[in-house]
Amino acid sequence: MKVADRGRIDPFIVMEVMRAAGLREAAGGDVLHLEVGQPSTPAPAKVREAAVAALNADKLGYTEAQGILPLREALAKYYRTTYGVSVDPDRFVLTVGSSGAFLLGFLAAFDAGARVALASPGYPAYRNILKALDIEVVEILAGPETGYQPTPEQLEAAGPLDGVIVASPANPTGTILSEAHMRALALWCQRKKVRLISDEIYHGLTYGARATSALEITDDALIVNSFSKYFSMTGWRLGWMVMPKDLVRPIECLAQNMVISAPTLAQHAAVAAFDCIEELEANRLAYARNREILLNELPGAGFKEMAPADGAFYLYAKTDHLGDDSEALCRELLEKTGVAITPGIDFDPSRGRSFVRFSFAGSEATMVEAAKRLKIWAQAR
Repeated sequence: MKVADRGRIDPFIVMEVMRAAGLREAAGGDVLHLEVGQPSTPAPAKVREAAVAALNADKLGYTEAQGILPLREALAKYYRTTYGVSVDPDRFVLTVGSSGAFLLGFLAAFDAGARVALASPGYPAYRNILKALDIEVVEILAGPETGYQPTPEQLEAAGPLDGVIVASPANPTGTILSEAHMRALALWCQRKKVRLISDEIYHGLTYGARATSALEITDDALIVNSFSKYFSMTGWRLGWMVMPKDLVRPIECLAQNMVISAPTLAQHAAVAAFDCIEELEANRLAYARNREILLNELPGAGFKEMAPADGAFYLYAKTDHLGDDSEALCRELLEKTGVAITPGIDFDPSRGRSFVRFSFAGSEATMVEAAKRLKIWAQAR
């Protein structure tokens, strides 16, 4: 039987690492999970309470494709207070995680054969979803000199483009686009009539200045965000988009046909998330402590050159002095230390064998123990 070419895409390697870690645990071994970008904290208390109330009081049927109005109104208020921008609730759509947002957004914005640029290293699902949709991926090789972010000059040199994806804070590097850098990219896209997609799912998780939303600069960008990271609701599978006006109806129709609606229980519960900022800020401060632990301790284990990690909860470290195959290095670390991390090849096909990513979304005790084991491994190597 024929297998469609669209399914012949690269795996999401971090999920492969999670599988290997799970096999180790199933065999009785211990694992320190620094591979996956998932908060170790549960959903906020008020969110869980709202979910119980919804289970007891609501039939939990379908919602309209864009999501329940109370949640879209809560999002509009959040954008007013956080970014100082006014957004009509009808420009929000609730999605099945940010992954569902990317799928709907790419389908609405780009035809097969379109050329879409993105920074490398970057989140691998952008590349893989685009390829599955027969959209040409234009990788912009970004480095420390540009904060691992694309520049208008690099986009200009890439030839005709239909779209650009930016992420700030970025996965895997944690770097943040300055307001000036974001403005330069947004204005270049406006001038060239190129669709800008801004991945803002790590907004709220910054360790200095807050991240700028593309929505503060332009109404033409497609904004993607999620309740998974800052709001600590990964398994609830709920994301959202702020849509430019010309994509509202196309995305609504695609959502109606492809998913009907995002999970109803998660939508009702998420209305309460915006009343939990104090709890969520405590989580962020815990990540900040974890970040400092790894920044201070990893150089003693041989990981000395790292991206700035101004946001998100990742450290992207250079490892070419430890070998030329980051996948093999990650396997060795899991086998010998029980520390699970992700090879850079997941994020950068051309240079990623010289990098690994650490997630500091776990507990402080996990970070301390992981650093200890890695130092012992380095001394014995």
